[in-house]
Amino acid sequence: MLDRTARATLARMTGGVSPHSIFAAWSDWALHLGRSPGRQLELMERAQTNAVRLVAQILAEGPEPFRPRVHDHRFSHPSWNKPPFNAWAQCFLAIQDWWDAATDEMPGLAKGDADRTRFQTRQALDRISPSNFPWSNPEIIEETVTQKGQNLIDGARHFTEDVIQTLTQAHKPAPPGFEVGEHLACTPGEVVFRNDLFELIQYAPQTGRVHPEPVLFVPAWIMKYYVLDLSPDNSMVAFLVRQGFTVFMISWCNPTADQSELSLEDYRRRGVMAALDVVNDIVPGAKVHANGYCLGGTLLAIAAAVMARDGDDRLASITLMAAQVDFAEAGELLMFVDESQVAFIEDLMWIQGYLDRPQMARTFASIRAEDLIYTRAVNRYFLGREDLPSDLLVWNGDTTRMPARMHSEYLRGLFLENRLSAGRFAVEGRVIALKDIEVPIFVVGTETDHIAPWRSVYKTQLFTDSELTFVLTRGGHNGGILSEPGHKGRHYRIGHRPAGALYAGPDAWLARHEPTEGSWWPEMADWLACRSGEPGPPPSMGRSGGDGPTLGPAPGSYVHQI
Repeated sequence: MLDRTARATLARMTGGVSPHSIFAAWSDWALHLGRSPGRQLELMERAQTNAVRLVAQILAEGPEPFRPRVHDHRFSHPSWNKPPFNAWAQCFLAIQDWWDAATDEMPGLAKGDADRTRFQTRQALDRISPSNFPWSNPEIIEETVTQKGQNLIDGARHFTEDVIQTLTQAHKPAPPGFEVGEHLACTPGEVVFRNDLFELIQYAPQTGRVHPEPVLFVPAWIMKYYVLDLSPDNSMVAFLVRQGFTVFMISWCNPTADQSELSLEDYRRRGVMAALDVVNDIVPGAKVHANGYCLGGTLLAIAAAVMARDGDDRLASITLMAAQVDFAEAGELLMFVDESQVAFIEDLMWIQGYLDRPQMARTFASIRAEDLIYTRAVNRYFLGREDLPSDLLVWNGDTTRMPARMHSEYLRGLFLENRLSAGRFAVEGRVIALKDIEVPIFVVGTETDHIAPWRSVYKTQLFTDSELTFVLTRGGHNGGILSEPGHKGRHYRIGHRPAGALYAGPDAWLARHEPTEGSWWPEMADWLACRSGEPGPPPSMGRSGGDGPTLGPAPGSYVHQI
């Protein structure tokens, strides 16, 4: 108990980051570099080459030899092309390039340790980027001269507000025009079921006739559900309702310390399966199209495998959006998952009862720190600009907590030990297999997803045998899913695998499928319609009997929990 309390106290001081994991990664890197004289010579040569390229560019003012990464917008202002600012930017990028090479993989060096050292180096370099300081950022200098210093006064006010909000952890209300239930999550519907874990929303029909098979959404519980019902013009829920589907949505609670013992099995049994029971009561005799997003998709895959094992045939199809069933290549989040780090988080959750919102938000932001942390800080604190509100940013800031037991089981069983695809994930004492699933599967990956990389999402094909359609769409983890018809600059690829077909790798699949301009949502709607019966009268809203068929209007009460 004393040891765990000491570790939990240290975890609070470090924001949940294990210093032991950091030390182990750097020790592994340093020891392997120390015994690699060839790599040392290569790095010395790279340093000399970079220095020569820098001097040549500065003296001749030719093309810039070093370019920022795709998501790095810190040096996009035109004034960064003028001396001396271009020299400062190029020096920074040259150093970044050298460290990327220095922390590349080496024989014997664990890949996870190479990735962690590279990530930690970039975090350190990002703090000293010339774009962060008012005397070395030309955009700040120009803005200060133009506004006669008013931008710095406004920035100081923003900084004070943010410090107070960070210290108090007060919930920041949605900006005008982005209120949940009025402007966001506003598709008409009713709450038809509620327990301590979730509310179930049934959306009102918008067509005279509907397909007999309803659609049940299982969203991730790390965020509020309404990314799938964002604004009226980009709501996937509203889109499907308009296509003649009866849509149900799980709205998870925001757990407190009193719910620290909620388990992954609770989310499956008292969440997904309980919701399915209610849907079957409202639409009796009809099979259900189940749709899972992110972690909700992983949970849905587990639930579907259990149902297949137990002979439960109530599903008509499964849709998995940016959801992984194999975590061997789970993207940049793996940098935060090893035995030491998971144990550290477990100790932190043990004393809190949950993983709190700021701790999760910092993790996701640090993956794109140059854009999500430092560019935003420069805009707010030195340029004096307000954050421009958008529906996606408002939703992204409306985070939830993760109950301690469930999050520990998720990190260990799936991320750390990868039990689901390895055939070692047991439910009710018996191992489940994704290959038992026989219903059609529709899988969506997004091209630039750093939470669930599309090649990892694609591996659903490796562990299932049923008919499967795979879609690869432009965008990231959230933006690629929000790809409503009419959204400019969107494209997607789509391919079909018959049941029992031989496996083809992701690169071979990519080479065979050309992009199609537009939104993938109509493809999903057509796919569901082809696996549904002829439309008929809409079902009633809610179950009959009891205290009444409905418990109040959508979006319900759990979505407002803070």
